[in-house]
Amino acid sequence: MPDPQQRVPEVPAAGVATEVDGLPDVTSLAEVPSPVEVRVHADPALIPSVRAVAADLAARADFDLDAVSDLRMAVDEACSALVPLASDGGQLRCGFTVVDGRVAVVARVPVDRPTTLRQDTFGWRVLDTLTDVAEVLDRDPSWIGIRLLKDRTTT
Repeated sequence: MPDPQQRVPEVPAAGVATEVDGLPDVTSLAEVPSPVEVRVHADPALIPSVRAVAADLAARADFDLDAVSDLRMAVDEACSALVPLASDGGQLRCGFTVVDGRVAVVARVPVDRPTTLRQDTFGWRVLDTLTDVAEVLDRDPSWIGIRLLKDRTTT
């Protein structure tokens, strides 16, 4: 983790993963190191629990109420897009990293076969609007994920 006094680089472009945003250069999404991780069954009824954690972390990082709400909705939308793709009995895993006014989220589910998410949907437009970065993580054939980054200073 970077020194808290050190300036963190600008928000990286989509496709550029860094340790600052919670996704080090890893090939497997099964275990993504993050300070806070929530694991629940891939069930739509459990998404509100993950959403609550996201909102709490953003509030603790001193995001304003609109930004907290934006992150809460983005996490909800990301999880809602991933849960239907999960293999039977799979877990929804959401890792959160909070660094210097930024919250990074890596949400992922195991899949039975390689798949990807459409990025031309209304739901994806919502993700793109509510966050600074929204990116599909589909390089691991056993997992599909979404990386989100919300910066307090850009709201």
